Amino acid sequence: MDILIYVLLGLTSVIGLAIIGERALALRWPKVIPPEIAAALASCRTRADVKMLARVCESQPSPLGRLLKQAAEHLDWSKEENVESLQTAARHEIVRLERRLVILEIIVGIAPLLGLVGTIMGMMTLFDNVGQTGLNDVARLAAGIGLILKSTLIGLLIAIPALIAWSYFSKKVEVFAVELEALCEDFIRRQYLDKRP
Repeated sequence: MDILIYVLLGLTSVIGLAIIGERALALRWPKVIPPEIAAALASCRTRADVKMLARVCESQPSPLGRLLKQAAEHLDWSKEENVESLQTAARHEIVRLERRLVILEIIVGIAPLLGLVGTIMGMMTLFDNVGQTGLNDVARLAAGIGLILKSTLIGLLIAIPALIAWSYFSKKVEVFAVELEALCEDFIRRQYLDKRP
């Protein structure tokens, strides 16, 4: 049974590392807010510039590009309708950015518990052996306890980096959400500026 716990801890570790690597690549600034789109957005002042912005957004697939493209496609709608549509799309993009972070959160909780289960099972086995053979070999008993505590240590060594990564990526998604909102709001404001009563 101890082997099963170690296998589960190993699996948890591999999954956690894979998600950390994938999210580190996916949540880079140029992937979410490409500089080319930010530059095109800065130069997009009137409705005549929107086609140029849409072309840049199509050439640079990203959350910002998808949001701006959607807003640009609905400029014939009222400002309120376009903003509502954009907010819905933005929520979908944030969910995409947060993808797999919940797995890291689960790893943070489950890895120490798996380590603890391994420790308890190992101690049960050790004390069962002591009950049968007695305390004749104290060195063997100490070595057994040391081996048992390794599962707790492994569980913590898996959970701590997962917790750090989860906290970091969650905060990064928050920063992206604020930046995406500011950029899209600026685009909408400029495009409807000449339509104010």
